[in-house]
Amino acid sequence: MNRISLWALLGLCLLLASVNAAAAEARVGFVNTPRILEQAPQAKVARERLEQEFAPRDSELAAAQKTLKGQEEKLARDGAIMSEEERRKLEREVLTQQRDLKRAREAFTEDLNLRRNEEFARMQREVGDAIVAIAKQDGYDLIFETGVVYASERVDLTERVLGLLRQQFEAQNKKKAK
Repeated sequence: MNRISLWALLGLCLLLASVNAAAAEARVGFVNTPRILEQAPQAKVARERLEQEFAPRDSELAAAQKTLKGQEEKLARDGAIMSEEERRKLEREVLTQQRDLKRAREAFTEDLNLRRNEEFARMQREVGDAIVAIAKQDGYDLIFETGVVYASERVDLTERVLGLLRQQFEAQNKKKAK
């Protein structure tokens, strides 16, 4: 029985030593993806593209809100001196405008969220491709992205990924300029 325990203990020690040696050879890195998604030039362009795409609709909604507010103020101010028919007509108009504005806001928000998610997914693919390219180029075995409490500058690849994304962005712009 003691022989079996001794062999089991010896086997466990050898197993731990081999796992430790394999871990010592592994090359590990870390990337702060939220920072990359905030600072990459592609993200800035995506935000500007969304702003340009949705600014006209946002302005229309603001104008409709202003018109509605004017109608509500008129109803509050002049409702008591209006004829019953005029007051009911204005109340119906205000209610109709409120419903239409609410629907338009909901549609706007839904469309904006869909487009934002499309742009975010595209950016995540670009960032993922850049991370994989750096990992393969430099022989990394494992790259962590989230859930890391601490990462030294030696393993933090965030700046390298941002640099690669900037190079890719400049290359795309040069192609477009030609």
